[in-house]
Parts: sequence; C-alpha cells; structure tokens
Amino acid sequence: MSDGIFIGGGGSAYAEPQTLLLKYANRHGLIAGATGTGKTVTLQILAESFSARGVPVFLSDVKGDLSGLGASGTADFKLHDAFMSRAEAIGFVDYAYRAFPVTFWDLFGEAGHPVRTTISEMGPLLLSRLLELSEAQEGILNIAFRVADEQSLPLLDLRDLQALLVWVGENRETLSLRYGNVSTASIGAIQRRLLVLEGQGGSQLFGEPALELSDMMLHDDQGFGRINILAADRLMGAPRLYATFLLWLLSELFETLPEVGDPDKPKLVFFFDEAHLLFEDAPKALVDKVEQVARLIRSKGVGVYFVTQNPADVPEDILGQLGNRVQHALRAFTAKDQRELRQAAENYRENPDFDTEDAIREVGVGEAVTSMLERKGVPGVVQRTLIRPPSSQLGPIAGPARAALVEASPVAGKYEAAVDRDSAFEMLTRRAEEAAAEAEKAEALERETESIAEREFQAGRRYSGTRVSRSTSTGKSGSGARGRSSRSDSIATTFAKSFARQLGTRSGQALVRGVLGGLFRGR
Repeated sequence: MSDGIFIGGGGSAYAEPQTLLLKYANRHGLIAGATGTGKTVTLQILAESFSARGVPVFLSDVKGDLSGLGASGTADFKLHDAFMSRAEAIGFVDYAYRAFPVTFWDLFGEAGHPVRTTISEMGPLLLSRLLELSEAQEGILNIAFRVADEQSLPLLDLRDLQALLVWVGENRETLSLRYGNVSTASIGAIQRRLLVLEGQGGSQLFGEPALELSDMMLHDDQGFGRINILAADRLMGAPRLYATFLLWLLSELFETLPEVGDPDKPKLVFFFDEAHLLFEDAPKALVDKVEQVARLIRSKGVGVYFVTQNPADVPEDILGQLGNRVQHALRAFTAKDQRELRQAAENYRENPDFDTEDAIREVGVGEAVTSMLERKGVPGVVQRTLIRPPSSQLGPIAGPARAALVEASPVAGKYEAAVDRDSAFEMLTRRAEEAAAEAEKAEALERETESIAEREFQAGRRYSGTRVSRSTSTGKSGSGARGRSSRSDSIATTFAKSFARQLGTRSGQALVRGVLGGLFRGR
C-alpha cells in the first residue's frame, strides 16, 4: 500500500495482512517480546520500510546486528529459502533484496561518526539523572547552571563543569545567602560522580562540535530516508549513560523541531531499544518529562517506538500512548510472569477467533501478536501475524564494509575533530592567572617599600651615630609594622601568592580550575 507499511500476516492459519498506516505512524508504538523471539528483526524491517517511504530513522544497535541494514541480503544466505517461502505465504509480492542508506554514529568515535552534545544542552535535570544525584545535590547543580548563565560562562565539556563547581565551592558562603545552603560535601559528591562518568566515556560525549539534528534527517539521491545507527554494544556497559543520551536526543527533537500538525507521514521515526533502562529507578520528574515528550512530540512529526522485553517495563501512562504494537512471545514461568502476560493481553482489542493471552504465549520465532491503528486512529483488532522477512542483510556487516560506509557518509569529516573553544574552564583559568599576577605585583611593591624603609633606617643610624629604633624611622612601632603587614595581606592576596608559586607545576595547573571567590567579587 502506498500509504502504509506492510508488517506481515496472511497464510492459511493467519489473518489478513497487517499494515502500519503512515498517517498514524507518529502515534508511537511498541515492540516487545522475550529474548530470541524476533524483536530485532521486526525493528529491522520497520526501519527498512520507513526508509523506503522517505522517512529518516534513528535507532540504537545494542547487539551489533543492525549494521546489516547497509548491505543487501543475498541468495546464498542460509535462510534464503525460508525467507522466500514466508514472503510467498504472506503475499509479499514485492519482496526483493536491497541495501539501505545508513549513517553510523558512535559516542566513542570508533564504529561511526562521533556524536557529542554540550553540558549546557544536556541541562541539570538529565545530568542529575545521569549522575544519580540526590535532591540536595541536584539543587547545587541547578545553582551552578544559574551562576554560569549570570556570569556568561559557557558549559561545553566536563572540565567546564568541574571548574565551575570548584568556583561555587569557594563562593559557597555568598551563594548560600542567595540560593540556599551550598555544602562542600555535596559538591564533593558531584565531583566524584563526574570522575566516574569521565571513566565511562562521558568526556567523549560532552564537547564540540555538537550534533546538528538536521544531520539525522537526511535523504539519499533516491529519496530514501537515511537510517541513523548508533553503535551501542560498548555503550551498554554504561546503561545510565546510554539511556540519558537517548532521552536527551528525544528532548532535543521535541524542543527544536517546529509544529507540523498531523502530517501524512512522520518527519523522523525514533526507536528506543532496551527501553526499560530509561525507566529503571527513574525519579517521577523524569518519568513525567518522558510522558510529556511522548504526548506532544507527535505534533512535531516524530514517531517514537519503544523496544523492550515486556510491556510492563513501560509506565502505564506512556504505554497508553503507544497505538501501534508488535508483541512477540512472552514466557510465563513464574506467577509474576503469568500476571504480566495477562496484563499484556488486556492491552489489546479482543479478537473473537482466539484468546490473546494464549496467542502471546504460543507464537513462535518470527511471529507476533499485532495491533495497528486503523482509520481515524482506532486501535485494530489483535491479529496473529507472520512478520515479513528483511530485505537487507540479516546480521552485522564486516568491518571494512562498515568503514567504507562511514567514509562515504554525507557527514564524513564534520564531527571527527573535536573543537575546544573558549569556555568556562579557560575563562576561570585566565581569572586565576590575572589574580595571581596582581598578587605578585602587590607583593613586589610591598617588598620594595620595606626595602626603602630599611635603607632610610640605615642611613639615619649612620648620620646620627646613635641607636635609632626602626620605629622612629618608619614612624610606627615594630609591632605596629607587623600588624600593618598582617592586615595588608588579604585572604585573596595570600591565596594568589601561593597560587603564583605553584602555577608552573602540575598541581598548580589543577588549582587553575578555581580560585577563591574573593578574587572575583569585584570583577
């Protein structure tokens, strides 16, 4: 159908063909099922179909299997005969092998183009989720962002945030009067979490050039939408980083794209694999934000499809917004499994020809229980469906072939070289250096004044031939001179002297990341 995507169906034991209408593809969807039941293949055939209809796609490749979208299936593949038999059984007359235009991305810059964002774009809410901060620690992070805005300190990478937190700690007394308590213990906890994040690869996520969303919404010369594949096999070693990055990307799409109303087809389709990672231990504020994005982003022309093992992994308020559903088999080995299976079956419009709960338990690999939105957005009757075979290669492509596709990408060379422009770290460093230079200058002037006084004292003693006290020469008592010296060394000057002596050393370079707030109050 020109206005829909063929999912599967047909055959003597199955219902009529199942079609996902493009007009309702931005009403979001769910692909669920136990491990090994065919979720990845379903994701692959949906990505192919959207691309062929001119809709760009973003998906994460958790197991490394989806790189095969960039290569054509072949007749010598061991499942070729099975694929052809299935295509014939479900009436898929247009089935043919072909490759699809792909763009590979990788947070670590190894298996695709680097993908970055800035600390400012990520924002305090998502950063707090990423760092697993307490409410008090999240409050301090919000203060840091507020200070950065007020003092025009760009927060681009982790060094910027670390330097700013040092500054906040040194100015905690003043900031506490304005924003509430700022404790060094909370700042220290945030700094430790940042070190952990840095070890997980966070330093590669934050920086410039930042990702331009338009580069994920490209088409090839034939009008096919490009399929953006995020290499997530290594990223899954840091699941919180994975989930937060995808949520940030979804939020950026929501905040950046214009309203398009109810388009004939989506502007972009976003697949969120391993969706349970998004909601595990998530605070209510974050779940509410996901719900808001899911509810409103469809008017921006974006369809969101959650891929997970069990529908129960998705909060009920969000699950209710997922109109297009492909449910692969669920296994019920425990009482809890049975309850979740029953709950999954209750989410479908009943079919009088079979029991939905039994069907979800019984469907085999490559089969599913499906329900697609029909005309006027009405949920379709649940059907048992044979999923169509993929046209692209099933399984990953070889390393050299992947490297060739990366090199031929329309964004090749745009993101590879990191840019370190002037930002909070550099600005605070310059302030520290200038303060240290001023402190050294003040100290030198003081030494010169004391030297002049000493010479005058010596000259007076030689002239009179009598004992002249140093207090007579200076007009002050000795204790008064010491008091004057003590008073003249302010806290800022004392720190700057120490700072200047250490500036050239390795430890001095670390001190450059923050100086006492007194140095900056008048700046």
